[in-house]
Amino acid sequence: MIRAALLAFCLPLTAVAAESERLTPQQFEEYVTGKTLMYGFDGQNYGGEDYLPGRTVRWSFLDGRCKSGHWYPDDGNICFIYEDNPEPQCWSFFLRGSTLVARFENNPEYEELYETGESEEPLLCLGPEVGV
Repeated sequence: MIRAALLAFCLPLTAVAAESERLTPQQFEEYVTGKTLMYGFDGQNYGGEDYLPGRTVRWSFLDGRCKSGHWYPDDGNICFIYEDNPEPQCWSFFLRGSTLVARFENNPEYEELYETGESEEPLLCLGPEVGV
């Protein structure tokens, strides 16, 4: 399952590259650090991510369950590793106007996420599920 994570239109992937330049890891870090960004996919809410200092992140599908992780640059991409999945999930990021757009590089035909806004509050993360 994809964990990372982006009000814009879902253009064909080639349109994104033609419209804007890929953000460098430094540009990405400057844009996201200290923010909680909300992301959409295909006109629907998708999730949100807290971008914390030290390249740490917290992702949620906005269901109260959060996954902690970190990101790192890799060959021009931004790769995320989360606590529940050791496989890197790599993305390329672009600015379309003032909207952050992410293309999933593990399978570029699979998904494009886009920023739908910034929250003034961190993600709501409920505690661990406790069962009987």
